[in-house]
Amino acid sequence: MKYKAIIFDLFGTLVDSYSVQGYNRLLTDMASALELPGEDFSKLWRDKTYERGIGIFKTTKESIRYICNILKVSVSDENIRKCEQIRLENTRKALTPKNGAVDILKSLRGLGCKIGLITNCSAEVPLFWKNTEFSHLFDVTIFSASVGMKKPDAQIYNLACEQLGVEPNECLYIGDGDSNELSGASQLGMDAVMIRDPNEIDPYRLVEVDWDGRKIENFTEIMDLI
Repeated sequence: MKYKAIIFDLFGTLVDSYSVQGYNRLLTDMASALELPGEDFSKLWRDKTYERGIGIFKTTKESIRYICNILKVSVSDENIRKCEQIRLENTRKALTPKNGAVDILKSLRGLGCKIGLITNCSAEVPLFWKNTEFSHLFDVTIFSASVGMKKPDAQIYNLACEQLGVEPNECLYIGDGDSNELSGASQLGMDAVMIRDPNEIDPYRLVEVDWDGRKIENFTEIMDLI
């Protein structure tokens, strides 16, 4: 086998990306629960994406209270709880596997591949992870909010390799390309491949990458790579 380990991204790869419309609706619903102007809340929430992603805010509630403090508004504990629940439920639903995702992970494990995950995420994802269909399929899971660093920081890829017991040049990295993750993996010596569903509609991504490396469109093509 060509690789000792295969490392996957999560959002836009194994689960769907948020759509732009869906993400906007989420923020509007959260603001409504707080009885705050949607535009003000949405801007501050987006502005703090990095901080949530490296775990500065340890919980959803911390993120919400921070924004309320910045806006200098007093919000009831009940409304904060409602807002928190909207975010949590949205994340729980977002962790639904794409068609074929679980099957490919099982197939790769059956071949003896070590399987890793590196995802840029806020505190909600590790909170729900153990209840997903993915939880027993990975040898190593790296959540940015838990380890205090995000892709494309080289340290987060190195951490995954150390925990998997492999060198970067023994790894295949597969992701949709957001956050410059593919170039980050490639610069470290991994083989990096973009996976993009051609039928994907209006995905919400922080960075739009013009990737000139290898690209695939579905999970079945992964077997041809290894």
